Amino acid sequence: MESDLSDSCSPLTDGTALAVARGTLRLFFRHDMSGILEVPLPNGRRADIMALDGAGRITIVEIKCSRADLLGDMKWPDYFDYCDRYFWAVPSGFDLSLFESEALWPGRTGLIVADQYDAELVRPAPMEPLAAARRKAETLRFARRAARRLTALSDPDHAGGTGW
Repeated sequence: MESDLSDSCSPLTDGTALAVARGTLRLFFRHDMSGILEVPLPNGRRADIMALDGAGRITIVEIKCSRADLLGDMKWPDYFDYCDRYFWAVPSGFDLSLFESEALWPGRTGLIVADQYDAELVRPAPMEPLAAARRKAETLRFARRAARRLTALSDPDHAGGTGW
């Protein structure tokens, strides 16, 4: 996959980030995980991808498309309170040696390399189980957000109204 690794990215606006998200979601699907993009968290942060597996475990993925985006973003540790495991996802051609830096917590984070067609799990993420109450709250938020998004697809004129 061709990519300009000098620009920052956001899954809603950047083609490279969208390709990484698509490949990552395909990898997750093969592992019985269902994910959604751009998930706001109660702490004001936004997860690029949040996914649930068959056992109800929550995974968050942060997509990075450039060195500057990776090294300039210090908000990612705020995601650990909302997931059982955390992954970085990057496009092919990204300098993976950056993820070995202690500043990026290689012992607590997994690593995925993806393009628009597929993804490869380069480093698994360790499980750090959420408290039961947090898991329930986040699972319900996930389900309601996914349902609202599906409703908006079938009834875009009404889904944003106050009746939902």
